[in-house]
Amino acid sequence: MQHSVWTEEEVNSIKKTHKKPEDMVDRVALAAVKAARWSFDTFSGYRFGNLTEGKVINRICFLETVAGVPGMTAGMLRHLRSLRIMDRDHGWIHTLLEEAENERMHLLTFVKLRRPGPLFRAAVVGTQGVFMNVFFLCYLVSPRFCHRFVGYLEEEAVKTYTDIINAIDDGRLGHWKTQAAPQIAIDYWHLKPEATMRDLMLAVRADEACHRDVNHTLSGLKVDETNPYVLEHAQAAQQSSKIEAGKA
Repeated sequence: MQHSVWTEEEVNSIKKTHKKPEDMVDRVALAAVKAARWSFDTFSGYRFGNLTEGKVINRICFLETVAGVPGMTAGMLRHLRSLRIMDRDHGWIHTLLEEAENERMHLLTFVKLRRPGPLFRAAVVGTQGVFMNVFFLCYLVSPRFCHRFVGYLEEEAVKTYTDIINAIDDGRLGHWKTQAAPQIAIDYWHLKPEATMRDLMLAVRADEACHRDVNHTLSGLKVDETNPYVLEHAQAAQQSSKIEAGKA
């Protein structure tokens, strides 16, 4: 599926941002994300002791199995809605499925570094079973809440990857500054052949920032409004076609 290839300027320009809650829906979504993060950080032991490669990889692998659920679930429900009402979806489905695919690629990249054991896999199965069904029901009731929830969740993801990058730079995970990124990452993000783990973290953080902004935007739209990101992609494609035609 289509995926953005980030420039060096783009990956280095990512900043932590926060959308202030505007109403009760936003406040509930934010509270749910904060509670989920505190619980996971506490019970996984991530917030205790020194930051290690094992902690980081386990955290990323587990959370990416969760992060890949909302886009697929929302995309499926939007697809079924389009079939029921026999009308266009206004560009939401592709963006949501691309998000799910992107999160899955994050997981497939990081499992190259550490293969999860049976207990880890069992936890993933249980969490996915609960989260997918809860998100499914919530999306039927309030798509706006769900997209705001994912927007706040991605804000936390940007914070996490920023902290990891800082740990690489200050020496706590210093070996990742020179350790080669997995080949799957180089192929997917079109990284330079000598790309390192730090380069990979920058690319993943850029993805999460993109999902953050997209979901906050979708949360502010009505279900039958056009997804503005699809229009941007169409305009970019047209511009690229003109450039290629000019070269020919």
